[in-house]
Amino acid sequence: MNILYLIAHIGGTAVAIATDEIEAVVRVGEITPAPGTPPYVAGLFALRSRVLTVIDVAMLVSGQMSEASSTHRDHAIICEAGGHSYALLVDDLEDIIPVGDEPQTVDRQIDERWKPYVKGALEQGGRAFFIFSIATVLERCCAPASVV
Repeated sequence: MNILYLIAHIGGTAVAIATDEIEAVVRVGEITPAPGTPPYVAGLFALRSRVLTVIDVAMLVSGQMSEASSTHRDHAIICEAGGHSYALLVDDLEDIIPVGDEPQTVDRQIDERWKPYVKGALEQGGRAFFIFSIATVLERCCAPASVV
């Protein structure tokens, strides 16, 4: 059985995210700053009558602001946890790919900061991707709950 993955770029690294963790992918408009929040919270964003907390995933993982956060802030992955909606900023989006193979263990060196967020690895078309966990992002920074 094929699993669908969205290929995204976070902090200059291409990652695969299982589409069952994603509610939608959108272009982000104006982000309103949220004073008193951690550095990885880029602010708030309105989407279809909902207010979403915008998480700069690159800042959360590596401590460095994402390209999306510092320039055009275009792409975000929308997800939900514990009744709250979140927009996860990513640097870029590529495509959705079907993968029939089981995820592999991560054989190569991985930065310690990335380890909590990586569930495995996969290869597709001669390229290797870390399988990135949105659920772990939300558990570590926002609200411990199931992700939709």
